[in-house]
Amino acid sequence: MTERFGATNPRSTWMRFHTQTAGVSLTAQQPKNNIARVALQAMAAVLGGTQSLHTDGFDEALALPTEEAARIALRTQQIIAHESGVAEIIDPLGGSYFLEKLTLDMERDAFRAFEKLDAMGGMVKAIEAGYPQKEIAEASYAYQRAVEAGEKIIVGVNRYATEHDPTRTLYIDESVRDAQAAKLKALRAQRSGETVQRSLDALRRAAKQEPQPTPGSVSSANTMPFILDCVRNYATLGEICNALLEVYGGWEES
Repeated sequence: MTERFGATNPRSTWMRFHTQTAGVSLTAQQPKNNIARVALQAMAAVLGGTQSLHTDGFDEALALPTEEAARIALRTQQIIAHESGVAEIIDPLGGSYFLEKLTLDMERDAFRAFEKLDAMGGMVKAIEAGYPQKEIAEASYAYQRAVEAGEKIIVGVNRYATEHDPTRTLYIDESVRDAQAAKLKALRAQRSGETVQRSLDALRRAAKQEPQPTPGSVSSANTMPFILDCVRNYATLGEICNALLEVYGGWEES
């Protein structure tokens, strides 16, 4: 941040990161095995110094998590925090030769990737050229081939499999949609349509960077204050997105 972007505020050089356990590793077969997978991944995240953590429910390869699955995911974090002892020291794995080597290898490969992206003209240009999509697709293909060939062992899938392991999944009926639609209808009846339209129009002008009075003392190029103003006036997420879509348009992969 300091060498490349010239950051002068120390707070802007802090690295903070959120971790979510790997949804791609969840299996529909023997789904309760996912509890162990999530626990190992969550512990790894804490050992790696994450500031924020989400643990997946064990049944998320099948459906949205049930209340039981969500509670187990929460308890997994709480057991790590209060029973494992890892939260009592800043860097439990500090000085590990193996971990230091992995870190150096990852840093080296990351900078190689950055250099390649720079040579392509940046991340936006790379996306437009389909480069990261291609890399993800090729990695996914290689992983799946290794699983199907038995080179990558997935417990309960290609090793130690069983015939059937029934799991109760969450079922959401139409009443949820009906309740949400009723809430939206009531909101639109109670809010000031004129105020909402005025705030959406201001957001459109800000997105176009047209000169105008701005909330507070911010540049008209900054759309966030206008988005917040729309929210305070009870514009919906769809209305806000549509207002920006009218100005920016939508991106389609070539």
